[in-house]
Amino acid sequence: MTAIEVEDVTYAYGGQPVLEGISFDVDDGEFLGLVGPNGSGKTTLLELLIGLRRPDSGSVTLFGEPAATFDDGERIGYVAQDVANANGEMPVTVAEAVRMGRYPHRLLGRFSDADRRAVEAAMERVEIADLADRRVGRLSGGQRQRVFIARALAGNADLLALDEPTTGVDAESREAFYDLLYELNDGGMTIVLIEHDIGVVTTHASEIACLNRELFFHGSPEAFVETDALAEAYGGGQHVIHHDH
Repeated sequence: MTAIEVEDVTYAYGGQPVLEGISFDVDDGEFLGLVGPNGSGKTTLLELLIGLRRPDSGSVTLFGEPAATFDDGERIGYVAQDVANANGEMPVTVAEAVRMGRYPHRLLGRFSDADRRAVEAAMERVEIADLADRRVGRLSGGQRQRVFIARALAGNADLLALDEPTTGVDAESREAFYDLLYELNDGGMTIVLIEHDIGVVTTHASEIACLNRELFFHGSPEAFVETDALAEAYGGGQHVIHHDH
């Protein structure tokens, strides 16, 4: 089955095209890596994929419905850009933040035993159960990432969308984070990831989409490294450095 269908999508800011003629599909259970230079339209495209924006032309379908009017939001987990480096003291605990993922499932506005079990299981799955009573704002960047993923898991999300979630996170936490994403994807979750480290994406993703306003490549990581798409999208002089995990 297809989780996302993108057909001839165009989007502009103030008349300036950001995306032009973008078409590709994301299958259920796929791990798609979105790569491209800064300002290439990656974040805009991700927001279009999960219905946060409407295309100027073309269409985006999410689980068989128009993405912009998709009303089954608990199926989507979204980790926005720089969440790991968010400043300020978030006035909620880890458990309270994860519990937000259960809001659409509550009966008569109350949390059931099933809700509590789902929250506990999600925190255990991403190894933050010991942080349940900590304030989110006092966590490290890597720990914050896991809170938002646990919230998606608690809500039984089918699709996880992440926008450069490891920016500013130390190497050890990055590796553990990608191990977690691999496990989630291996368990059937569809993942769409924007990541500036192209070597990491080609190592972990099952499909690559390379863009810079237009789509330069969509296919397997193996095929991607054999093409000139990276140099074309970035303007030359680019190559992939593989990461061994």
